[in-house]
Amino acid sequence: MQTSTTHALDIAAAIIFALALIHTFTVKQFERLSHRYPRHAGLFHLLGEVEIVFGFWAFVLLIVMAMAAGGTEALAYAESRNYTEPLFVFVVMVVAASRPVLQTVMAAVNLIARKVPFHTSVATAWLGLAAVPLMGSLITEPAAMTIAALMLAPQLFRPAIPAVPKYFALGVLFVNISIGGTLTAYAAPPVLMVAATWQWDSAFMLATFGWKAAIAVIVNATVATLIVRKYLLHLPTESVGRSERPPVPLSVVLVHLAVLAAVVALAHHPVAFLGLFLLFLGYTQAYERHQNPLIIKEALLVGFFLAGLVILGGMQGWWLQPIVSSLEPLALFFGSLSLTAITDNAALTYLGSLIDGISDESKYMLVSGAVAGGGLTVIANAPNPAGVALLKRGFSDETISVGGLLLGALGPTAVAAGALLFL
Repeated sequence: MQTSTTHALDIAAAIIFALALIHTFTVKQFERLSHRYPRHAGLFHLLGEVEIVFGFWAFVLLIVMAMAAGGTEALAYAESRNYTEPLFVFVVMVVAASRPVLQTVMAAVNLIARKVPFHTSVATAWLGLAAVPLMGSLITEPAAMTIAALMLAPQLFRPAIPAVPKYFALGVLFVNISIGGTLTAYAAPPVLMVAATWQWDSAFMLATFGWKAAIAVIVNATVATLIVRKYLLHLPTESVGRSERPPVPLSVVLVHLAVLAAVVALAHHPVAFLGLFLLFLGYTQAYERHQNPLIIKEALLVGFFLAGLVILGGMQGWWLQPIVSSLEPLALFFGSLSLTAITDNAALTYLGSLIDGISDESKYMLVSGAVAGGGLTVIANAPNPAGVALLKRGFSDETISVGGLLLGALGPTAVAAGALLFL
């Protein structure tokens, strides 16, 4: 009887996961329904937020589980999941988006941009699409996504720019963030899931993945910058990255950078980085005059999204793992790349790490496909929801079309896949 119930729950979890995927592709329709039926606009607007999708369906799964197996079992399953990644992404988003950190990054970017023989806005956009994603190998991908999105939002993701170049730039950003974190063994979630098990250190990652990823990042960023260049040239050179407020004192900047570094270093210890985050909140209140409003709401939504994905994804191993374990190395590359579009790439590589006797070639192909496909959908890579939350205001109806993102990411994904497969 217990086996029968477990099998039924597995089937139900797969169906609910499929419904969640369908929901992500239809969020724009919910947003339009909110305008058509203003009486229920609040509900439709809620369901139209892509960050709500997986958290909402995770609650549906837990309710179904409670009805089928009992409330105790449903709570036990929810409490058995590891929420370190959602908590870390929430904390690092807030800290990385704070005014002192952004001021420091923008000052460095503007200094470099003024030294190159190009329009400052063009150079800044290229650095945001290339240098910041590669910097993610040091500060982690969620932090790099947050910084890059806030840098690029007023330049590339404006309502005045047509949708096609914006979706292409979005695809480049997501793909570059996904592969840009592979220069070290701790920054990219799909690499982190296997690094300890397969004994991959940062030197191995740089020699095996990193230099190939860096080439793909530079190619993608260059192509995207050339495509959007004509829209960037209309931005006044003096206004790029400039703030009317006085600069933040060095002492405050150093405190924020130290907190960011400590959060990154404590990424696997949620009790420690959450305690540090609470101290950080107190510090920002004490020096409120040097702060912008913290992006607590956006970060909470992203954390909710990822936590929902953790709950839903934990029930998909029964059909995902047999697929992963049955594929030959080359087929595993393309299978991993494709499956990443419908499941978090870190969950995919984690399932691969559980396979006994997997060859070194298969390990490489699994991780390569997972990181190459990390920009195809919102759920493909953990930092993507952060990018969506921070950039969606630049798109019509303030929603990012899943189909538009997929089409925009196909070219950059092909470049990343080619670099990792053939170089």
